[in-house]
Amino acid sequence: MINAPFNAPIRPSEHKTEIPEHESSALISKGVRARPLFDPEILKRATKESFLKLNPWHVVKNPVIFVVEVGAALTTAFVIKDAFTKGPDIFFDIQISLWLWFTVLFANFAEAMAEARGKAQADTLRKTKSDATAHKVLPDKRVEVVSASALRTGDVVFCEAGMLIPGDGEVIEGIATVDESVITGESAPVIREAGGDRSAVTGGTKVLSDRITIRITSNPGETFLDRMIALVEGAVRQKTPNEIALNILIAGLTLIFLLAVATLPPYAKYSISAVGGGSMPSVAVLISLLVCLIPTTIGGLLSAIGIAGMDRVMQHNVLAMSGKAVEAAGDINTLLLDKTGTITFGNRQAVEFIPVEGVSAAELADAAQLSSLADETPEGRSVVVLAKEKYNLRGREVSEHEADFIPFSAYTRMSGVDIDGRNLRKGATEAIAQFVAELGGGVPESLTRISDGISRNGGTPLAVADGKKILGIIHLKDIVKGGMKERLTSLRAMGIRSVMITGDNPLTAAAIAHEAGVDDFLAQATPKDKLEYIKKEQAEGRLVAMTGDGTNDAPALAQADVGVAMNTGTMAAKEAGNMVDLDSNPTKLIEIVAIGKQLLMTRGSLTTFSIANDIAKYFAIIPAMFAPIYPALNRLNIMGLHSPESAVLSAVIFNALIIIVLIPLALRGVNYKPVTAGRMLTRNLLIYGLGGIIAPFPGIWMIDRLLAVFHLA
Repeated sequence: MINAPFNAPIRPSEHKTEIPEHESSALISKGVRARPLFDPEILKRATKESFLKLNPWHVVKNPVIFVVEVGAALTTAFVIKDAFTKGPDIFFDIQISLWLWFTVLFANFAEAMAEARGKAQADTLRKTKSDATAHKVLPDKRVEVVSASALRTGDVVFCEAGMLIPGDGEVIEGIATVDESVITGESAPVIREAGGDRSAVTGGTKVLSDRITIRITSNPGETFLDRMIALVEGAVRQKTPNEIALNILIAGLTLIFLLAVATLPPYAKYSISAVGGGSMPSVAVLISLLVCLIPTTIGGLLSAIGIAGMDRVMQHNVLAMSGKAVEAAGDINTLLLDKTGTITFGNRQAVEFIPVEGVSAAELADAAQLSSLADETPEGRSVVVLAKEKYNLRGREVSEHEADFIPFSAYTRMSGVDIDGRNLRKGATEAIAQFVAELGGGVPESLTRISDGISRNGGTPLAVADGKKILGIIHLKDIVKGGMKERLTSLRAMGIRSVMITGDNPLTAAAIAHEAGVDDFLAQATPKDKLEYIKKEQAEGRLVAMTGDGTNDAPALAQADVGVAMNTGTMAAKEAGNMVDLDSNPTKLIEIVAIGKQLLMTRGSLTTFSIANDIAKYFAIIPAMFAPIYPALNRLNIMGLHSPESAVLSAVIFNALIIIVLIPLALRGVNYKPVTAGRMLTRNLLIYGLGGIIAPFPGIWMIDRLLAVFHLA
């Protein structure tokens, strides 16, 4: 127990727990993101997991691969049974058995690779965890030094410069700069202060300056970092509705082919007796046919595709609460974007001085600059800069003058300075007009006309007065981010409608919307308006995505199909959304939509390829099985395969190896371009449909030739 008052400084020796510098760097963005696709450590872990996943209780979750494993086990059992009776021909069955086991292992390897990347990410995050010392404030205002793991929801702690924040919480007093690189990977510190939307702090981050008092909002094991570790573990990822539907489809196809293959032995027996020649296909050949006909490729890659999609989102420093959220992003129809900070830079800039009649622009600029010298807002600084650039008015030294600076007040809606007998004010047009009228001055007719014209064009007018004389208007303008119009055009090409949300009046909102190129806008939006707009879109069958950072955004984030909360936002916003952007970049939502579409396209493309590449196997296995009974079927052997045994074995080997070949594509994702659905479908059919038909023919032919060269069949 430290018997010191609550606000007493803590000596450096009392808070030595720190994350080592080499671990507090960009642990997410520079950890897994920097790893190559086939990192040796990940390969080693995935190889080990591939064998562990042979457990039937695990494989049964994937019906296609489970059928392959059962087939491999049956073939192995028959190999053992015939080992002492079949002679040298058993070598063929042994090879079939081995390649069937390889097929299962390769499918497990694809899933294990995706999971290993997530687990490597989780391991990296665990390095950031440290049981820091917490300075708990007791009810009698004394401070007790306790372990961070002993803190509970509602406890109050304080942190000074150099101390780790012991748990997730809300700042209830003070302001400080905080190093959040352990979470975001960004080296630039952020401001955290009591009240507003910048009060949330994360356990494990470090206070760099000043002092804050924090109310803990999570129990041990429930912190944001703990949830991140759990969520990036691919092994606990839930299947999405589309993935479940695809699983049902390929399970149905597997059942159909299973029934078809099961009817072949009696048909073969009847055919042999009818034509008086030929031989029954062996169990190994029948199982080979089944494995080659069922959608083994997509069955082996399906889990890896989903897990890798979440991993790609995480590589963009976005924490997805579920795979469903990532997939939903790919189906988005409507994108809600805040104007400030997303479409515009967030800080209005002075772009023009417009004097009223009888006043020169230089006179207006001089008064505007003087009234802004003590204004530390971005808008105030931009007025000083504009006066300097356009009229060569340098910042004046006012300390030698009797200057009384008037700060901005929400009540007066203006600010300024009293200097050398002058009362310089700048502020809202109505407020300045009232100020001048109270001093006995008049309001020029052109003031309202100039002010309304600026508003109609999307700007913000600030009137300037010198005592009872109005000098003119400062034109403040929201600066639309460069490239925003092109990005929104790309969204439109994807079939996504963009909607700008702003608290501005409709005139200003319409002008900004036109300049940015959004499809629609919602002006003077309240939290209720946002929520109602989302419900309206969803009632019309559309999926909606939005970003937010404040408590007032929480209802809309919870209602949206994809709600991306900013990491700098309040805890309520982060709990309401199903994704958290660790970089707090509102435009990241556009990248998330692209990743979601890439996930859906990758799954669809590989499914198309998997079904299409079965065609070549018909031309390999069917002639090998039935040509001895029906010699006319030899015409189907268009690849000129060496022998029936090599044909069957070549098809089985290709069926296994193609899974390994496609793993990089499943993990990286199919290259996505923002085009219409029709063009995308055509492109995928040509590349993965036609490619899936053509590719197996040379592949099987080459394997057949190698088997013949090495006398393996």
